[in-house]
Amino acid sequence: MKEVLQQLANLQYIDSRIDELKQLRGDLPEDILDVETDIARLEAKQAKLEQEDKDLSVELNQLELDITSSTEKASKYEEQQLTVRNNREYDALTKEIEVQKQVIEKAHLRIEEAKKRKELVAPEKALIDEKLDDVRADLDKMKANLDTVMSSTQDEEDQLIVKREEVLKNINPRYLRNYNRLRDGLNNGIAVVAMDRGAAFGMSLPPQTQVEVRRMNKIIFDESSGRIVVDKAFFDKAKEQLSF
Repeated sequence: MKEVLQQLANLQYIDSRIDELKQLRGDLPEDILDVETDIARLEAKQAKLEQEDKDLSVELNQLELDITSSTEKASKYEEQQLTVRNNREYDALTKEIEVQKQVIEKAHLRIEEAKKRKELVAPEKALIDEKLDDVRADLDKMKANLDTVMSSTQDEEDQLIVKREEVLKNINPRYLRNYNRLRDGLNNGIAVVAMDRGAAFGMSLPPQTQVEVRRMNKIIFDESSGRIVVDKAFFDKAKEQLSF
């Protein structure tokens, strides 16, 4: 049973240390993902504005061509009116002239609208470009900070993960299920605690419980927290064996 208790203490020591290393990184990984999402959103809006600006330029060119074409057609129909032989032909040409004038009028209105919109696109794009520069600079700083933290903790974490796999092989699945259930159900992830001077996790233990813990011959659960309580010697040994 001592070996079981030692392995549980080892596992808890490893998991607690891995948690500490992850806390050093803080929310940086999640923050970086958020910033990268913001950049993607801004880049999409930037691309949309660039495409809109190109589309407006193409449309303006086409509208100018339409005006030229309709003007030429209207002039042609007006010349033809001078040579018609009856009122029906004259009225038909008059209708065609009106159609072309309407095309010209609508084209001018649309040109005015498109030019106004084109004038607004430039400052909108400039604002997004400025935001992108700022956000990208923030992202670079965050990644640099994360790289610094990772470089100082990754080696230890990798070694701990290897040790953790070794420990898992030596733990009875039944005990491991209890450990995982406790760890998952607690905010701080501490399923196994050391008894030190008759207390565990800051709470005094009943005298009989203290005696049972010191015997080291069975798994003892703290009645108030539900955690597994082991003698401090197990954690001292875990620290000695697993510190890097």
